[in-house]
Amino acid sequence: MPKHASPNDYELRDEYDLAKMTIVPKGRYAPERRAGRNVALLAPDVVEAFPTDEAVNEALRMVVQLAKIPDVDHSRTAG
Repeated sequence: MPKHASPNDYELRDEYDLAKMTIVPKGRYAPERRAGRNVALLAPDVVEAFPTDEAVNEALRMVVQLAKIPDVDHSRTAG
């Protein structure tokens, strides 16, 4: 009976050529799973500024509110 490899043994067999393998995103980050959904990947610098879902949502709500403020023509100041 052949000896089974240890689950901690991560050596690839010689017949696997990593240069020929394609890396495929899995899980919720796979493009086909993100299409039409409300998942957005944030850049590392944005994650530092907004580390939680609620922080991102709060900032975006503020942007929506600011977008509703009408533009003011500052060229007509009295004086």
